[in-house]
Amino acid sequence: MSAAPDRTLRLYVHVPFCRAKCRYCAFYSVPFEAALVEDYTAALCREIRFYGRRYPGAQLETLYFGGGTPSLLPPWALSRIMGEMRKAFRFAPGMEFTFEANPDSALDGALLKQLLGYGVGRLSLGVQSLSDETLFLLGRPHDAATARAAYFAARQAGFANIGLDFVWGLPGQRLSQWLATLKAAVRLSPEHLSCYGLTLEPETPLAEMAAAGQLSLPPEAEQAEMFVRGAEFLESEGYLHYEISNFARMGYISRHNSGYWEGRDYLGLGPAAVSTMDGRRFENPRDIARYVAHSKKGIFGDDARELTADERVRELVMLSLRTTTGLDLAAYRARSGRDFLKDNAALIQALRQNELVRLSAGHLRLTKNGLLVSNVILARLEYGVAGDAPKPARGSEGGVSSGGRFA
Repeated sequence: MSAAPDRTLRLYVHVPFCRAKCRYCAFYSVPFEAALVEDYTAALCREIRFYGRRYPGAQLETLYFGGGTPSLLPPWALSRIMGEMRKAFRFAPGMEFTFEANPDSALDGALLKQLLGYGVGRLSLGVQSLSDETLFLLGRPHDAATARAAYFAARQAGFANIGLDFVWGLPGQRLSQWLATLKAAVRLSPEHLSCYGLTLEPETPLAEMAAAGQLSLPPEAEQAEMFVRGAEFLESEGYLHYEISNFARMGYISRHNSGYWEGRDYLGLGPAAVSTMDGRRFENPRDIARYVAHSKKGIFGDDARELTADERVRELVMLSLRTTTGLDLAAYRARSGRDFLKDNAALIQALRQNELVRLSAGHLRLTKNGLLVSNVILARLEYGVAGDAPKPARGSEGGVSSGGRFA
């Protein structure tokens, strides 16, 4: 990973602190402790300086603080971090700067003004539900009234680009309740909505409760209706459905997350953050103590490995088909040396007959019903690189995550 002057970067910063672990969450996070915040901040600043030296003159195209709960960072920590960030990197004109926040920690007008002063333009609020009963079940540290109050506080502070995160397919949830949630969300008029289907991640409290028979998810048919009818409703209200779980008003698509789905390079800082740079992938330790120790030794990216041609092709297919733009067939041929339509002719014909995919303008796209069963479709598609027999995909394996919230 030699220095590359004047390059453009998409930068993700993982903030691992939370008031309490939500019952469905599998992201790396730890309880907020002042001493840990001090250690984390010092280590993160060392990492920022490290990459500032590695990529001298680099300009940030996007900057994304995710977690965890970035809004728990105290003012002094944010000040130190942003000071190092501006010394290490240039901020591109029009840089997209996103900051995630939980409603309970985003009510402070001083914090919101501080974020605006640093150049934060996108605020992403983790609402998840507008039902107090559901929020309690999920282990969220706020109620519905707090979520609404945080939204209005952000508007009053001056944020013109606010995204709200919600989860559907929750225990006991019905289609009518999900549509009512979306209608309430649209009445707030956010610029962006992320709507994730609940996944029972292994070893999370919610998964253990389900295994013990203490709760059950809605039937699959009803979950399918939640996805399709929810997406149709949001589109009718002027939100572009641009990725499986993401909707935006015109001009407000997340440029940072779109970079992941387009297979672009990104640099991840902080514990558990993943990076893909110059065809190599590496990950920071999933433990603050080890992350701090590595930072003191200047050890970053020491586990980097070269992505194989097969992995690059796999990720091109899987990430492209998450989006409503779909797979660019010419780009696939250029990268793999193969003809995707020819290798998958029989399957694509069957999928088209069942209205699960469509072909237009040189792209293969999944329809809404296709997106709903995307893992099944991806598991049956075949692809490879020139000289090899095409290989069947392996479900959702091989996807990329930086620790941010994209599903």
